[in-house]
Amino acid sequence: MNPPSPPKTLRQRLADLRGPAVAPRPLDARALAALAANPGCGRRALLDGAGVDKTVLAAALGSPAAFGQSQFAIVRGNSFEAKVKGDGGAELLRLVYEHLGARPGGAAGPPGPDALTPDLTAAGPQGRAARTALALREATAAGAWTLLDHPMLALEVAGSPAYLEPDAVVVHPDGRWTVVEIKSFPMIDGAADAAKVGAAARQAAVYVLALETTAAKVAGAEVGHTVLLVCPKDFSNLPTAAPVDIRRERSVTRRQLERLTRVEELAGALPEGLTFDPACSAEELTEAVSAVSAAYAPECLAACELAFHCRERARGADEVTALGRSVRGELGGLTTVEAALAAAAGRGAPGSTGSDGTAPASGMASDVAFDDPTAAALRYAARLRAEALEQAPARIRPKAVECPC
Repeated sequence: MNPPSPPKTLRQRLADLRGPAVAPRPLDARALAALAANPGCGRRALLDGAGVDKTVLAAALGSPAAFGQSQFAIVRGNSFEAKVKGDGGAELLRLVYEHLGARPGGAAGPPGPDALTPDLTAAGPQGRAARTALALREATAAGAWTLLDHPMLALEVAGSPAYLEPDAVVVHPDGRWTVVEIKSFPMIDGAADAAKVGAAARQAAVYVLALETTAAKVAGAEVGHTVLLVCPKDFSNLPTAAPVDIRRERSVTRRQLERLTRVEELAGALPEGLTFDPACSAEELTEAVSAVSAAYAPECLAACELAFHCRERARGADEVTALGRSVRGELGGLTTVEAALAAAAGRGAPGSTGSDGTAPASGMASDVAFDDPTAAALRYAARLRAEALEQAPARIRPKAVECPC
C-alpha cells in the first residue's frame, strides 16, 4: 500500500489553478484598486491571487475584454512621463516643492541640482523591492531631496505578496515620502476629469499603503497623505500638477483589503483537479469559473476583464445585481428581477397574507412575504405610477391613427 502523498503547498495549489505551463501574472496597483472596490467578489480575489491572466481566460471563455489603453495613449503617456522626469527630474522636483514644499517653519529649501537620484536596479521584483527600501532609508537619513524613479514596493494582499511600481516617490529633507502619479489626461484651467482623478487617487492609495509598511521600519520617516498628480497643462505637453488628498481612499482601501478572503481559503474550497488553464476547452473553463462565487456589478465593466462573462451569467440568472449595487441594496431580499416584478404587482409568497389578513393577488409567487417592507414599497410605487398615468392630460397620450382609405 502506497503511503499518502503530502498535502500540496499554497504555491503548488495556485500553480495547478493557473496551469502547469502558465507563468503567474503579477498584481499591480490598478488591479488592487479595482479589487478593493469589490471585496465581495471571491472570483476576482482568487484569480488575481493565483496570478491567472484574466484577459486570456476571458478570450477562452468567449467573452473577450473590450477595454484597455490604445497604443497611441501608451506612447503619449510614456513621452509625457519622460518629459516630466527629464534633466534628472528637475521639473518634477520643482512641482513637488511648489505644491508640497517644506512645512511651515521648516528649514528645507527648494531642491537644487544636487538632488539625489539613486539607482534602483536589481534582479527580480524581490531584489528591486529590497533595493528600494534601502534607498528610502538612506535618503531619509541623508536629509536631502531625493527622487526615486519607478521604485518597487511590496504589499501583502490576501496572504500573497504583490509588487507595485509607482511612477515616482520623492523623499523630502524633513523625512516625508510623497507619491507622484503622472497621467496623460489634461488638466484644463487647473481641473481634470473627476472620474479619472478618482481612479488615480485610488491607485495612489495602494502605493501609500505599501510605503507605510516600509516607513514603519525607518526612523524619522513619514508617508504623506497628499499625493501629487502631474498632468499636461490645458492642451499642451507642458506639465502641471495639483495635490490630491487621499486619506479617504487610503482608509477605504485598507479596510477593504483587510476584509478580503485569504487566497488559501478560496482555493481550499474548490474541488481537486479544478484548473483555469487556457488550454482547456471553453466548457471546462466555464465550469471552473462558475465554481467560484462572483459579485458582479455594472462598475466591473471598466475594471475587470471577466466583466462581460459575469454580466452574461448574471443576466441569465435574472439577478438584480446586473442593475447595479444601489438597486440590489434597495431590493433587500428580492434577489431576482422576476421576484421584484412579482412583488410590485402584489404577488407574494404562497400562502402569505397582508397585514389586513387578505391574500395577495394570484399569479407568480415571490420568495418574499406579501407584507415584506420592500414588497410593500414596490407596490406603493407601482400604484403611484398607475395613478400618474391615469391622470396624465389627454394631449400627451398617443392618438389612434385613422386609416386614410
